[in-house]
Formats: sequence, C-alpha cells, structure tokens
Amino acid sequence: MPHLIAVDWGTSSLRGALLDEAGRVLEEKSAPLGILNIANGDFAGVFAAQFAGWMKPAGSLCLISGMAGSRQGWVEAPYVSCPAGPAELAKALHWIERGRIALVPGLSDTQREVPDVMRGEEVQIFGAMRLAGLTDGLFVLPGTHSKWATVRDGKVMGFRTFMTGEVFGLFAQHSILARTLSADAPLDEAAFLQGVARAGNGEGLLHNAFGVRSLALFDRLPPAPSASYLSGLLIGEELAQQKIHPNGEVIVIGAPALTARYAVALGKMGARVRTFGAEATWAGLMAAAGALQ
Repeated sequence: MPHLIAVDWGTSSLRGALLDEAGRVLEEKSAPLGILNIANGDFAGVFAAQFAGWMKPAGSLCLISGMAGSRQGWVEAPYVSCPAGPAELAKALHWIERGRIALVPGLSDTQREVPDVMRGEEVQIFGAMRLAGLTDGLFVLPGTHSKWATVRDGKVMGFRTFMTGEVFGLFAQHSILARTLSADAPLDEAAFLQGVARAGNGEGLLHNAFGVRSLALFDRLPPAPSASYLSGLLIGEELAQQKIHPNGEVIVIGAPALTARYAVALGKMGARVRTFGAEATWAGLMAAAGALQ
C-alpha cells in the first residue's frame, strides 16, 4: 500500500499525518482551519494548500475523518448503521476524487426509537482496537459529547452519547454556579472524586449541581476545587449509566487532560483502564485504508 495521508478535519481544527505503509507517522501538521473556519466553503482550496505536497506521489491515498463529512462540511457522507467495522466504513467511503481522496462516514445507532450518531470517533475506536490488539471491549471517548461504545468481533455494536462536556460549559459559564467557581482551575483530585461519589447518591444531577453553590455559600468549597467537584458530578452521572464490571477493562480515548479524569473515576470503581490519544485516529484511518485492499 502506498503512503496514506490521514486527515482529521473537525469543527475547530484540521490535523493531518503522512503515514508509511506500516502506519508509522512520517510527518504531521495542524492548523486552526476547522469546518466552521473555511471561508466561502472552499474546502478543496484549503485541502490543496495544506496537503498538495503529500499528494504528489503517484498512488497517494487520502482518507478524511471527522466533521468534514457532515452536512456543514465539504460533502455530507451518510452514516453507516451499527454494527459496523473498518470494512463497512471502507465500503461506504464518499469519494471526493475516486481512488485518491475520500471522506469517512460516521456511524448511527438507534435505541428505543431515538437515533444516535458519531462522526470521527468511530475511526478512533478502530484505531485503539488496532493499537491494543482488541476485537471486543468497552470504549469511552470523553469530550463535549462523550461517546460510550460496545465492540464485539471487531465491530461497534452500539453506542450512546452524553453531553457531559457541553453541560459543564453551560453550568460553569452561564449559570449561577459561574459566580462560585473557577472554570479553568487545574484538577483537584480530591474534590473531583467527592463529586463522583456524590453523583451516586440517587438524588439526580439537577439537585446535586445546586450543591456546588450551597457548599460555596457555607465556605465548604472554594472556587478552585469547585470546578473539579462539578466535573466529578457530571462525569459521575455519566458513569452511573454504564455497565462497568469490577476489574473489567475500559478503553479511554481522547485528550490527556480528559482521559486522566475518566481514568481516576473508573479506577475508583475498580475498572482497569487503558488510554489512547491522537495516535488512535491515525491507526483507525490506517485500518480503513487496509480494508480497501
């Protein structure tokens, strides 16, 4: 297989890696050119400006994952229904230029009549599977919209989305809680775990969240650890919805600052945790390219 140009084109940023036939990263680049920052919808022009040099050799192949394939992106690449693995993604690639440049579709899953979707995370899951040597497992991708996915026999069988990161931003910046916490304060592990534990009291997030304010009013929670406590409440609420077996393994994929929080909370629950970062995206696009052979 020729060198692969692997591109992760999201809402706020554009990242790319040039991979050799074994999947090793030869070169990387990034730019603040997410889909919301493309003037006049000139995706082709931005792509050429960033990656024309890498695309010059004959036989070059570029796979693009993420929001570039959304309705607001370059071209909409329709979702693939679960269960799905790299082969199903490869069959449903949306070709911008046949045999050279393609958008990777996201996944959809319907549970209890309500559809759920992911776009970009599916590639990270398949990449983490490749890196970890797994064909089965429970995967979580923390973020603005956290994803929990179950994998069996190399395919995502189903998943659920939780708006954890977005709700944290709303509470921390636009609610009464913003007056009593420092949203950008570093992680206070003790306060974070206190919040995780509180989330398991069965009284619900809407009640527990107000405790961030009342604890501050009685000088029992200063502004800096308040953010960690709120984060613990939200992540604890998310974890309470999962079937996590004692000593079971959970694969966590994402930015180090977030994966560290989930690892702490999951570890407290007795789970074994492995974490992966940006390398999962490149490995996942390599897996999709390999499925084309």
